[in-house]
Amino acid sequence: MPPDGRTEENMGIALGAGIAVLVGLGAGIGIGNATGKSVEGVARNPESTGKITTTLVIGSAFAEATAIYGLLVSILLIIEFADMIDTSCSLELPP
Repeated sequence: MPPDGRTEENMGIALGAGIAVLVGLGAGIGIGNATGKSVEGVARNPESTGKITTTLVIGSAFAEATAIYGLLVSILLIIEFADMIDTSCSLELPP
């Protein structure tokens, strides 16, 4: 336990950063679904390849932007509260 008794605060910071990173999971699933549906659309109607590709790229950019926002929030949480996180516990390996 940290000397100042901030175990719960440390856990909250770590949990918040972890949840913020999980935004990338949703973005990955969304981009995967969109790519699969665009391939199906091109297979069914090859003449509309340009329109489908343009829409896919724009949609993927928006999905990736949300993933980057989640990563940014998690990094900001860790940086902002770095002075609160207990770093006095060190792992010592046996010789």
